[in-house]
Order: sequence, then C-alpha cells, then structure tokens
Amino acid sequence: MPDRPTEVTKLSVRVDTPRLIMRAPLVTDVPELRLLMRKNAEHLRPVSPLARPGEDSTSITELSNVIARQRREWRQDRGYSVVMTLKHPDRPIIGRLALNNIVRGVFQNAYLGYWIDESHQGRGLMTEAVRGMLGFAFETLKLHRVQIAIMPRNEKSLRVVERLGIRKEGQALRYLAIAGAWEDHEIFAITAGETLAPDRLAPPA
Repeated sequence: MPDRPTEVTKLSVRVDTPRLIMRAPLVTDVPELRLLMRKNAEHLRPVSPLARPGEDSTSITELSNVIARQRREWRQDRGYSVVMTLKHPDRPIIGRLALNNIVRGVFQNAYLGYWIDESHQGRGLMTEAVRGMLGFAFETLKLHRVQIAIMPRNEKSLRVVERLGIRKEGQALRYLAIAGAWEDHEIFAITAGETLAPDRLAPPA
C-alpha cells in the first residue's frame, strides 16, 4: 500500500459535522485564539503541560510560531492540528483538536488530543468533533490506529471516549508531564474498521 495518500497534505482539506467545521489554523486566527486561550487559562491549566520558563504560550509571537509549525507538519503529513468552529455566520473558534506524531509504515498511527471552550461544554460538541476527526483519520488519512490518553481525573474527556465506545487498552503510569507533574493516563485506542457507538447528537444548533 502507499505510505500515505498524497492529497491529504492540502491545507484546504476540512472536516464538517452537523454543527462544526474543523480546518487547518491560519495566521489570521492568532488574535481570536489568543483571546480564547486566555479566557480558558484556568480551565486548561490542570490538563496542560507547563510553558517553558519565560514563555507565554498566548503571546502573538508564540501563537504565530505554533501555527506556522502546525501548517508545516500538515504539509509534511506529520500532524494535523485543527481549529474547531461553530457553523454560525461568523464561525467562532471554540476549541482545538490535533492528530499528532503521525507514524506511517507498518504502524499507521496517530495520537489524538482535544480541548473546548469551557462555556461550550455540555452540548455534545466535543463528542461530535472527535467522531469527525476519527472519520478524517481513517477515511481521508488512511491511518490504521488512533490513540487517546486521558488523565483519570479528567472526567469530561473520559465521557467523550465512553460515549463514542472507544476501547480502553489500559493505564500508563507517569505517562506525560502535565502541569508540572508526571501524570498517569488511561489509554484508549480505536483501529480502522471498528465501529463507534451510535450518534445520538441533538439536531444542529
């Protein structure tokens, strides 16, 4: 089989779901992302890695550099980071997802991470987004496996994978450095051909 489908590296590719659009980030997204991340700073702090000393992850310079890197990774088939927007006329950004550390060859694997604006929780939007990104991973990227790692106390993220019926594979001890500490993570995974739980989302908002 080919190592990867050639068309997926086009930055115009996007993922549509009933209520959401997920697309590659743009440099013009920086001001909106900056406001969103600062608004959600306390919400995200317990589940995020510490910034390096003297680094502000919400600065215009840092966000611009991150987006430039993510767009390079997209073109190189190394990672697919997206911004998640509502299907409203102004398409506000409400979160981010990323298929990171793409490995082709005999593995064909990626690691999925995600977060959503705190004020948009509780509406099934992240469940809808993850379902869409898994479709993108298997149908468009032709990956074989996607893994999701979640801290045991991150109950809202756990509910997303449980609603989707994603298989739990076990627990990895001291797996990732989060908020300054090595944290255990529950490991979930799904492979191409496995079936997600039925979609029980509300009608599009």
